[in-house]
Amino acid sequence: MVNKKKELELLLIAARNSLSGSDLRTLVSFLKSKDCDFEVSLQIADPSEQPELLELHRIVALPALIKISPLPKQIFAGTNIFNQLKSWLPRWKQDGVIKNLGINFKTNRSNETITQKEILLEDEILVLRQENETLTKRIEFQERSLRMVAHELRTPLTAATLALQSQKLGQIKLSKFQEVIFRRLEEIKLLSQDLLEVGTTRWEDLFNPQKLDLGNVSAEAILELEKLWRYRGIGINTDIPADLPPVYADQRRMRQVLLNLIENSLKFSKDKESISITMIHKTNQWVEIIVCDKGPGIPQNEKERIFLDRVRLPQTSEGTSGFGIGLSVCRRIVEVHGGRIWVVSKHGEGSCFHFTVPVWQGQSKGQQNLKDN
Repeated sequence: MVNKKKELELLLIAARNSLSGSDLRTLVSFLKSKDCDFEVSLQIADPSEQPELLELHRIVALPALIKISPLPKQIFAGTNIFNQLKSWLPRWKQDGVIKNLGINFKTNRSNETITQKEILLEDEILVLRQENETLTKRIEFQERSLRMVAHELRTPLTAATLALQSQKLGQIKLSKFQEVIFRRLEEIKLLSQDLLEVGTTRWEDLFNPQKLDLGNVSAEAILELEKLWRYRGIGINTDIPADLPPVYADQRRMRQVLLNLIENSLKFSKDKESISITMIHKTNQWVEIIVCDKGPGIPQNEKERIFLDRVRLPQTSEGTSGFGIGLSVCRRIVEVHGGRIWVVSKHGEGSCFHFTVPVWQGQSKGQQNLKDN
């Protein structure tokens, strides 16, 4: 007699763009394959279309995989959902072996009741531990996101302050001043919306990737930082090919990365020096952007650490207020786009920051298939 596979009802709650990630692709493929020893019924729901599911299942992090049946209900959330699930499959299979064999064992009823209670209690404890771990990760994510959005607020506020100073000195007309203030207030409004979404939305879901001309974005960033380079006589050399293909990226976030990297290069450059911005189309899939300066450079042992949260550049560790999270923000933005960021530098000889962005290949909002680099 062929043993019937145990039925398993699962619900996957994930945004469409996250379904293209390697973890969820592997998960869905496994559940549909013969390697899975269960008869799986898998439903996939988009939280933006069915937000009530988040409250119904008390979801604190996305994506989330929920075991609906058999009871007890279990939730796997955050990263490495596939590995979390695989660690539980043998136990679920074992729980159904006796029932599927159809054998009636005669056991002491009191001992059997105690054993069943112990198993259920152990399962509940494991579920609670898992939910606690997920909640802890969610809180950590919210703290990082709040720091990042707060860091972003510096740019429009600084620009508005500089515009006010220029208007008082008669360097710009009132109409131009009003235009600058209006544009910065719009930016602050968008950032405020991000703050409101931090508690309910993943960092990745705050992105809106689209067809984008990086040359135009870099030109806007250079003009926005004009006061930092023009009055100090710092030159900005650009090497952006006329046939550079458009990329698939969020305009606000790409502008933020370029502003951070260019501002850092200007900050660590001496008067009358120069920095460079280069864009290279190396493959059909990626555009590489390089921002170089001739500043003090970065020690070898700091090259990875500077991209971590709350880590300042070594040169600014003393006498600088605030958290040095600019490069951490850049790393997260680039990684969400599927790219990577790194630095090439010798201490005392300047630094070159490189990052990659996917080329536009006709992606639609329904696909949003940002790929792993």
